[in-house]
Amino acid sequence: MSTSNSATHVENSTVTADHLSKWYGQKVAVSDVNCSFGPGVTGLLGPNGAGKTTFLRLLTGLVVPSRGSVDVLGKDPRRDPKVYAKVALVPEDESVYAHMTAWQFVRWSAAMSKVDQPDKAAAEAIAQVDLEDAAMRKLDTFSKGMRQRAKVASALVHQPDVLFLDEPLNGADPLQRAKLIALFVRLGQEGRTLVVSSHVLAEVERMAERVVAMVDGRLAAAGSIRSLRNAMSDIPRRILVEADDPRRLDAALVAKPWTTAVSIDGSTLHVDTTDPFELGALVPAVAQAEGVRLIKVQPEDESLESVFRYLVDGR
Repeated sequence: MSTSNSATHVENSTVTADHLSKWYGQKVAVSDVNCSFGPGVTGLLGPNGAGKTTFLRLLTGLVVPSRGSVDVLGKDPRRDPKVYAKVALVPEDESVYAHMTAWQFVRWSAAMSKVDQPDKAAAEAIAQVDLEDAAMRKLDTFSKGMRQRAKVASALVHQPDVLFLDEPLNGADPLQRAKLIALFVRLGQEGRTLVVSSHVLAEVERMAERVVAMVDGRLAAAGSIRSLRNAMSDIPRRILVEADDPRRLDAALVAKPWTTAVSIDGSTLHVDTTDPFELGALVPAVAQAEGVRLIKVQPEDESLESVFRYLVDGR
Protein backbone atom coordinates (compact mmCIF):
# COMPACT_ATOMS: atom_id res chain seq x y z
CA MET A 1 0.00 0.00 0.00
CA SER A 2 1.37 3.41 -0.89
CA THR A 3 0.74 6.43 1.33
CA SER A 4 -0.17 9.66 -0.41
CA ASN A 5 1.07 13.02 0.82
CA SER A 6 -2.50 13.97 1.76
CA ALA A 7 -2.72 10.90 3.98
CA THR A 8 0.65 11.30 5.69
CA HIS A 9 0.28 15.03 6.26
CA VAL A 10 -2.62 16.86 7.89
CA GLU A 11 -3.89 20.42 7.80
CA ASN A 12 -3.20 22.60 10.84
CA SER A 13 -0.32 20.33 11.80
CA THR A 14 1.33 20.83 15.17
CA VAL A 15 4.03 18.16 14.82
CA THR A 16 5.96 17.38 11.64
CA ALA A 17 8.59 14.75 10.90
CA ASP A 18 10.52 15.71 7.77
CA HIS A 19 12.24 12.65 6.26
CA LEU A 20 13.29 11.57 9.72
CA SER A 21 15.86 8.79 10.16
CA LYS A 22 17.82 7.34 13.04
CA TRP A 23 20.41 4.63 12.92
CA TYR A 24 22.80 3.14 15.45
CA GLY A 25 25.82 1.80 13.60
CA GLN A 26 24.42 -0.71 11.12
CA LYS A 27 21.02 -0.88 12.81
CA VAL A 28 18.32 1.35 11.30
CA ALA A 29 15.67 2.18 13.91
CA VAL A 30 13.70 4.78 11.92
CA SER A 31 14.01 5.19 8.17
CA ASP A 32 12.91 8.28 6.22
CA VAL A 33 9.60 8.86 8.04
CA ASN A 34 7.78 11.84 6.57
CA CYS A 35 4.43 12.72 8.18
CA SER A 36 2.63 15.18 10.42
CA PHE A 37 0.14 15.21 13.29
CA GLY A 38 -2.57 17.67 14.26
CA PRO A 39 -5.24 18.22 16.91
CA GLY A 40 -7.08 15.08 18.00
CA VAL A 41 -5.88 11.57 18.79
CA THR A 42 -3.59 9.77 16.34
CA GLY A 43 -2.71 6.15 16.99
CA LEU A 44 0.93 5.24 16.32
CA LEU A 45 0.64 1.60 15.44
CA GLY A 46 3.22 -1.10 14.89
CA PRO A 47 4.54 -4.42 16.17
CA ASN A 48 7.29 -4.59 18.78
CA GLY A 49 10.53 -3.44 17.17
CA ALA A 50 8.77 -1.30 14.57
CA GLY A 51 10.56 1.85 15.72
CA LYS A 52 7.66 3.55 17.52
CA THR A 53 9.55 4.42 20.71
CA THR A 54 12.57 5.78 18.82
CA PHE A 55 10.24 7.81 16.61
CA LEU A 56 8.51 9.36 19.64
CA ARG A 57 11.87 10.20 21.20
CA LEU A 58 12.93 11.84 17.96
CA LEU A 59 9.75 13.91 17.91
CA THR A 60 10.30 15.08 21.48
CA GLY A 61 13.96 15.95 20.91
CA LEU A 62 15.28 13.29 23.29
CA VAL A 63 17.13 11.58 20.44
CA VAL A 64 19.23 13.35 17.80
CA PRO A 65 18.16 12.48 14.23
CA SER A 66 20.72 10.89 11.95
CA ARG A 67 18.93 12.62 9.11
CA GLY A 68 15.85 14.82 8.71
CA SER A 69 14.23 17.29 11.07
CA VAL A 70 11.40 17.74 13.57
CA ASP A 71 9.00 20.64 14.02
CA VAL A 72 6.82 20.85 17.14
CA LEU A 73 4.54 23.88 17.41
CA GLY A 74 6.74 25.69 14.93
CA LYS A 75 10.01 24.94 16.73
CA ASP A 76 12.78 22.38 16.75
CA PRO A 77 12.63 21.00 20.31
CA ARG A 78 16.39 20.42 20.41
CA ARG A 79 17.13 24.04 19.52
CA ASP A 80 14.34 25.79 21.40
CA PRO A 81 13.65 24.15 24.77
CA LYS A 82 10.88 26.68 25.44
CA VAL A 83 8.60 24.41 23.43
CA TYR A 84 8.63 21.92 26.32
CA ALA A 85 6.32 24.25 28.24
CA LYS A 86 3.62 23.07 25.83
CA VAL A 87 4.74 19.46 25.26
CA ALA A 88 4.73 16.31 27.39
CA LEU A 89 5.86 12.71 26.99
CA VAL A 90 4.60 9.63 28.83
CA PRO A 91 7.39 7.09 28.26
CA GLU A 92 6.87 3.36 28.19
CA ASP A 93 9.55 2.64 30.79
CA GLU A 94 8.89 3.35 34.45
CA SER A 95 10.41 6.86 34.72
CA VAL A 96 9.03 7.47 38.21
CA TYR A 97 10.75 8.20 41.53
CA ALA A 98 9.65 5.17 43.51
CA HIS A 99 10.38 6.76 46.90
CA MET A 100 7.86 9.54 46.21
CA THR A 101 4.14 9.41 46.76
CA ALA A 102 1.98 9.97 43.70
CA TRP A 103 1.13 13.42 45.04
CA GLN A 104 4.80 14.33 45.50
CA PHE A 105 5.67 13.07 42.03
CA VAL A 106 2.94 15.04 40.26
CA ARG A 107 3.49 18.11 42.48
CA TRP A 108 7.23 17.97 41.68
CA SER A 109 6.40 17.85 37.94
CA ALA A 110 4.21 20.92 38.38
CA ALA A 111 7.02 22.77 40.16
CA MET A 112 9.55 21.76 37.49
CA SER A 113 7.19 23.11 34.85
CA LYS A 114 6.83 26.37 36.82
CA VAL A 115 3.07 26.00 36.94
CA ASP A 116 1.09 28.65 38.78
CA GLN A 117 -0.57 27.15 41.87
CA PRO A 118 1.26 23.79 41.67
CA ASP A 119 -0.79 22.25 44.49
CA LYS A 120 -4.02 22.97 42.65
CA ALA A 121 -2.59 21.77 39.33
CA ALA A 122 -1.35 18.52 40.90
CA ALA A 123 -4.72 17.83 42.53
CA GLU A 124 -6.54 18.39 39.24
CA ALA A 125 -4.16 16.15 37.28
CA ILE A 126 -4.43 13.36 39.87
CA ALA A 127 -8.22 13.60 39.70
CA GLN A 128 -8.12 13.34 35.91
CA VAL A 129 -6.56 9.87 36.16
CA ASP A 130 -8.67 8.74 39.12
CA LEU A 131 -5.84 8.41 41.64
CA GLU A 132 -7.17 10.57 44.49
CA ASP A 133 -7.60 7.65 46.89
CA ALA A 134 -4.00 6.49 46.39
CA ALA A 135 -2.31 9.89 46.05
CA MET A 136 -0.46 9.65 49.37
CA ARG A 137 0.90 6.17 48.74
CA LYS A 138 4.48 5.70 47.57
CA LEU A 139 4.89 4.82 43.92
CA ASP A 140 6.84 1.65 44.75
CA THR A 141 3.61 0.24 46.23
CA PHE A 142 1.68 0.89 43.00
CA SER A 143 0.80 -1.69 40.39
CA LYS A 144 2.18 -1.08 36.88
CA GLY A 145 -1.18 0.26 35.74
CA MET A 146 -1.32 2.71 38.64
CA ARG A 147 2.21 3.91 37.89
CA GLN A 148 1.15 4.48 34.29
CA ARG A 149 -1.71 6.66 35.50
CA ALA A 150 0.66 8.60 37.75
CA LYS A 151 2.89 9.25 34.74
CA VAL A 152 -0.10 10.48 32.73
CA ALA A 153 -1.02 12.84 35.61
CA SER A 154 2.56 14.10 35.71
CA ALA A 155 2.43 14.79 31.96
CA LEU A 156 -0.92 16.60 32.19
CA VAL A 157 -0.06 18.81 35.16
CA HIS A 158 1.09 21.75 33.01
CA GLN A 159 -1.76 21.29 30.49
CA PRO A 160 0.35 20.61 27.39
CA ASP A 161 -0.90 21.32 23.88
CA VAL A 162 0.97 18.29 22.52
CA LEU A 163 1.10 14.97 24.35
CA PHE A 164 3.13 11.93 23.27
CA LEU A 165 2.16 8.67 25.00
CA ASP A 166 4.15 5.46 24.59
CA GLU A 167 2.02 2.41 25.49
CA PRO A 168 0.18 4.39 28.21
CA LEU A 169 -2.39 1.68 28.94
CA ASN A 170 0.10 -1.07 29.80
CA GLY A 171 -0.83 -2.79 33.04
CA ALA A 172 -4.10 -0.91 33.56
CA ASP A 173 -7.19 -2.96 34.42
CA PRO A 174 -10.14 -2.88 31.98
CA LEU A 175 -12.03 -0.18 33.89
CA GLN A 176 -9.04 2.12 34.10
CA ARG A 177 -8.20 1.48 30.45
CA ALA A 178 -11.68 2.64 29.53
CA LYS A 179 -11.33 5.74 31.70
CA LEU A 180 -7.94 6.64 30.23
CA ILE A 181 -9.23 6.15 26.70
CA ALA A 182 -12.17 8.45 27.47
CA LEU A 183 -9.71 11.01 28.90
CA PHE A 184 -7.51 10.90 25.78
CA VAL A 185 -10.54 11.26 23.50
CA ARG A 186 -11.75 14.26 25.51
CA LEU A 187 -8.35 15.93 25.38
CA GLY A 188 -8.29 15.43 21.62
CA GLN A 189 -11.76 16.93 21.31
CA GLU A 190 -10.51 19.97 23.23
CA GLY A 191 -8.03 20.60 20.42
CA ARG A 192 -4.90 19.09 21.88
CA THR A 193 -2.60 16.90 19.81
CA LEU A 194 -2.17 13.37 21.17
CA VAL A 195 0.10 10.78 19.57
CA VAL A 196 -0.58 7.45 21.29
CA SER A 197 1.72 4.52 20.58
CA SER A 198 0.19 1.10 21.09
CA HIS A 199 0.23 -2.45 19.80
CA VAL A 200 -3.23 -3.18 21.26
CA LEU A 201 -5.40 -2.78 18.20
CA ALA A 202 -8.81 -2.62 19.87
CA GLU A 203 -7.64 0.22 22.12
CA VAL A 204 -6.29 2.28 19.23
CA GLU A 205 -9.54 1.76 17.36
CA ARG A 206 -11.53 3.09 20.34
CA MET A 207 -9.56 6.29 20.77
CA ALA A 208 -7.93 7.30 17.49
CA GLU A 209 -9.48 9.20 14.61
CA ARG A 210 -6.36 8.57 12.52
CA VAL A 211 -3.68 5.91 12.44
CA VAL A 212 -0.02 6.12 11.48
CA ALA A 213 1.43 2.64 11.07
CA MET A 214 5.12 1.75 11.20
CA VAL A 215 6.76 -1.51 10.16
CA ASP A 216 10.52 -2.14 10.34
CA GLY A 217 11.21 1.52 11.08
CA ARG A 218 9.36 2.78 8.03
CA LEU A 219 6.04 4.51 7.58
CA ALA A 220 3.71 1.80 6.27
CA ALA A 221 0.38 3.65 6.13
CA ALA A 222 -1.48 6.70 7.38
CA GLY A 223 -5.13 7.71 7.46
CA SER A 224 -8.43 6.65 8.98
CA ILE A 225 -8.94 2.93 9.49
CA ARG A 226 -11.63 2.81 6.81
CA SER A 227 -9.54 4.75 4.29
CA LEU A 228 -6.60 2.43 4.87
CA ARG A 229 -8.74 -0.63 4.32
CA ASN A 230 -10.31 0.90 1.20
CA ALA A 231 -6.83 1.55 -0.18
CA MET A 232 -5.98 -2.14 0.09
CA SER A 233 -7.51 -2.82 -3.29
CA ASP A 234 -5.10 -5.64 -4.11
CA ILE A 235 -6.68 -8.07 -1.62
CA PRO A 236 -10.33 -9.18 -1.39
CA ARG A 237 -12.75 -7.75 1.13
CA ARG A 238 -14.49 -10.13 3.54
CA ILE A 239 -18.24 -9.69 3.97
CA LEU A 240 -20.37 -11.45 6.59
CA VAL A 241 -23.81 -12.58 5.42
CA GLU A 242 -26.12 -14.05 8.07
CA ALA A 243 -29.32 -15.77 6.90
CA ASP A 244 -31.76 -18.47 7.96
CA ASP A 245 -30.63 -20.75 5.08
CA PRO A 246 -27.14 -19.65 3.96
CA ARG A 247 -26.52 -22.71 1.76
CA ARG A 248 -29.16 -21.52 -0.70
CA LEU A 249 -27.19 -18.31 -1.13
CA ASP A 250 -23.86 -20.09 -1.42
CA ALA A 251 -24.25 -21.43 -4.94
CA ALA A 252 -25.35 -18.10 -6.41
CA LEU A 253 -22.46 -16.23 -4.86
CA VAL A 254 -19.73 -18.79 -5.68
CA ALA A 255 -20.56 -18.52 -9.39
CA LYS A 256 -19.76 -14.81 -9.59
CA PRO A 257 -16.35 -13.76 -10.97
CA TRP A 258 -15.81 -11.25 -8.16
CA THR A 259 -16.20 -13.94 -5.48
CA THR A 260 -12.87 -15.44 -4.48
CA ALA A 261 -13.99 -17.65 -1.57
CA VAL A 262 -17.07 -18.58 0.44
CA SER A 263 -17.24 -20.47 3.72
CA ILE A 264 -20.22 -21.38 5.90
CA ASP A 265 -20.28 -21.31 9.69
CA GLY A 266 -23.72 -22.20 10.99
CA SER A 267 -26.09 -19.51 9.77
CA THR A 268 -23.26 -17.29 8.53
CA LEU A 269 -21.56 -16.98 5.16
CA HIS A 270 -18.09 -15.48 5.00
CA VAL A 271 -17.62 -14.14 1.49
CA ASP A 272 -14.31 -12.88 0.09
CA THR A 273 -14.96 -10.56 -2.82
CA THR A 274 -13.06 -8.15 -5.05
CA ASP A 275 -16.25 -6.10 -5.54
CA PRO A 276 -18.22 -5.57 -2.32
CA PHE A 277 -20.62 -3.19 -4.08
CA GLU A 278 -21.75 -5.86 -6.57
CA LEU A 279 -22.06 -8.32 -3.71
CA GLY A 280 -24.13 -5.86 -1.71
CA ALA A 281 -26.52 -5.38 -4.61
CA LEU A 282 -26.83 -9.09 -5.41
CA VAL A 283 -27.38 -10.61 -1.98
CA PRO A 284 -30.85 -9.09 -1.30
CA ALA A 285 -32.04 -10.01 -4.80
CA VAL A 286 -30.86 -13.63 -4.47
CA ALA A 287 -32.36 -13.91 -0.98
CA GLN A 288 -35.71 -12.69 -2.23
CA ALA A 289 -35.66 -15.04 -5.20
CA GLU A 290 -34.71 -18.03 -3.03
CA GLY A 291 -37.09 -17.19 -0.19
CA VAL A 292 -34.20 -16.77 2.25
CA ARG A 293 -34.50 -14.36 5.17
CA LEU A 294 -31.47 -12.12 5.59
CA ILE A 295 -30.47 -11.31 9.14
CA LYS A 296 -27.27 -9.33 8.68
CA VAL A 297 -24.89 -8.17 5.93
CA GLN A 298 -21.76 -6.30 7.04
CA PRO A 299 -18.01 -5.99 6.39
CA GLU A 300 -15.86 -8.24 8.53
CA ASP A 301 -12.50 -6.63 7.93
CA GLU A 302 -12.95 -2.87 8.27
CA SER A 303 -11.08 -3.10 11.51
CA LEU A 304 -7.65 -2.08 12.65
CA GLU A 305 -6.76 -5.73 13.14
CA SER A 306 -7.30 -6.52 9.47
CA VAL A 307 -5.26 -3.50 8.38
CA PHE A 308 -2.49 -4.34 10.83
CA ARG A 309 -2.41 -7.99 9.75
CA TYR A 310 -2.12 -6.95 6.13
CA LEU A 311 0.65 -4.44 6.78
CA VAL A 312 2.73 -6.85 8.86
CA ASP A 313 2.05 -10.17 7.12
CA GLY A 314 0.97 -9.10 3.65
CA ARG A 315 4.20 -7.39 2.69
